Amino acid sequence: MIRRIIRHRLTRRLATALGTLLGVAILVFIMLRAIPGDQVTAQFGLEAAGLTEAQRAQLEAYYGLDRPLVVQFFSWLGNLFSGNLGFSSRAQMSVAALTAQSLPVTVELAVLTIVLSLLIGVPLGMLSASKPNSLRDGLGQTVGLAGLSIPAFLLGSSLLAWLAGSGFNPNGLGYASLTQQPWLNLQQMLLPAVVLAFGIAAPIMRTTRTAVLEVRSLDFIRTARAKGVPVRRLQWRHVLGNALVPITTMTGLQFGYLLGGAIVVEQIFSLPGIGRQVLIGIQQKEYAVVQSTVLIIATGFVLVNLATDALYRLIDPRVRVS
Repeated sequence: MIRRIIRHRLTRRLATALGTLLGVAILVFIMLRAIPGDQVTAQFGLEAAGLTEAQRAQLEAYYGLDRPLVVQFFSWLGNLFSGNLGFSSRAQMSVAALTAQSLPVTVELAVLTIVLSLLIGVPLGMLSASKPNSLRDGLGQTVGLAGLSIPAFLLGSSLLAWLAGSGFNPNGLGYASLTQQPWLNLQQMLLPAVVLAFGIAAPIMRTTRTAVLEVRSLDFIRTARAKGVPVRRLQWRHVLGNALVPITTMTGLQFGYLLGGAIVVEQIFSLPGIGRQVLIGIQQKEYAVVQSTVLIIATGFVLVNLATDALYRLIDPRVRVS
């Protein structure tokens, strides 16, 4: 009986994930072709107006633009199932090879950002919840509001300009790989991670505050306080331990967002991440690059959600029982 329920849940989640990815594939395919221009005009620019009808027809046939949209979609989808993500004319390499270079950059940035966000957001949220509606709480709420209000591109550009003026600009030296130049890589990643963490720590802080206040009102916390459990142990083990589910949910959502939503920060700090790969693909109208890369980002988001769901069962026994 239990195995049947587990199989049913896994099948349902797999079907939901596949349906989500199919919807993303259709949406990005339609939206990309709704943008004016195509790969021919992006490659030749103003010179595209001087192409003859025969030359343009040959180029459209070369890029597969002469076929009906339905045929183009299912052709791309069939290539995906065979492991062919497409080819980038600009980089003269496959999309799979491009992604193998750019995805680790974005994942490293996302992990570093989440670590900094948790180190900032969770303690600040607990500090605000320790004395609600006090000056301490007000300061914490103000910091959270500032993190939600200040755009990442404005904060990133300002910090980059200020540090460059003081002579410190590691991002201007060209991207350094983590495996080859770890110290320079850390310097290049730290500032964009701080910029992103300032905005992401805000919802984590607010979620932590709300969850902690809710848990503190439960009966078992009052009982533990009456039994004389030390305040620090009560806060960090009992209160925070039972408030981890909403914090984990918010962290998982933010990590999934970072896989594709750090595009502006990657562009500002010249990081060759997967978001920047999508941006360049849109500028060059490289349909295969954008479609396949966005689908990879969506797959990463789905996997992060599944991993977050699995974490619930590790941190909260009540979820396992249900």
